[in-house]
Amino acid sequence: MIRSVITGSGSSLPRDCVTNADLEARVDTTDEWIVERTGIRQRYIAGEGETTSTLATDAARKALADAGVDASEIGLIILATATPDHTFPASATQVQQALGCRGGVAFDVQAVCSGFLYALATADSLLRTGMATKALVIGAETFSRILDWEDRTTCVLFGDGAGAVVLEAQDVAEDGPGILATRLHADGEHKDLLYVDGGPSTTGEVGKLRMKGREVFRHAVVNLADVLNEVLGDAGITAQEIDWVVPHQANARILDATARKLGLSTDKIVVTVDQHANTSAASVPLAFDVARKDGRIKSGDMVMFEAMGGGFTWGATLARL
Repeated sequence: MIRSVITGSGSSLPRDCVTNADLEARVDTTDEWIVERTGIRQRYIAGEGETTSTLATDAARKALADAGVDASEIGLIILATATPDHTFPASATQVQQALGCRGGVAFDVQAVCSGFLYALATADSLLRTGMATKALVIGAETFSRILDWEDRTTCVLFGDGAGAVVLEAQDVAEDGPGILATRLHADGEHKDLLYVDGGPSTTGEVGKLRMKGREVFRHAVVNLADVLNEVLGDAGITAQEIDWVVPHQANARILDATARKLGLSTDKIVVTVDQHANTSAASVPLAFDVARKDGRIKSGDMVMFEAMGGGFTWGATLARL
């Protein structure tokens, strides 16, 4: 059967690492307050010359090198981001040009923190229908540029970064590698709980991020547990058969609560929120690359990806490496 197989990964972070102690000098907050409520200890903030597309390009190059694939072989680039370089063209086309890819498909996907899952599912579908044989799926964000740095409840939560994977359509055995099951959801009823108060069609300005944290937390725990169980059911496996869960890195408490609802050991949860904060669409591929490169995630492992973001959007994907 034809499956989309993850053959490489890469990630990229801005040069500037900002600790909680650094924020204390800028925002009415403390390291203790941030760590207790979120688990975040530091984040990376994009500086001059660093944009969503430059971070995405760097992560993509590393993923290509890891997979042993030349950029000329890539026929599809999907970039998940809520912070593109420009309203248009798509930042994916800028990555395509920077990598030297020619003639393939390139576009952005906007589902905020769930964006990478939406992009992964879209690439999987296109690969299995023969639209391309090799794809780059990227999550990249510069959320620092849409934060209200006077709002201490939100500005401490986010960081910038990018992560990428190379997907290849391969003919594999039933017990072979590849994406096994995916479920995606959205519910616009709750759009006012996490949003940006601007846009080209409304204010004509970029706007700033606004969030009602307690309500988002409550929905996140329920929605993520539900969608993970859906994917497990589709794949015909139990939670105990999962080797690793790579979740969206929003808040350490959400990660712990989701693991408890599924009866999963926290030892199976990849956690990078302490080092990177919430990097929105970049957080899942960034965490995945970290865990692959440090040796935790290995070939043959069963890995569950999951995320929830503004919209609300949420989803999960199960893959065997």
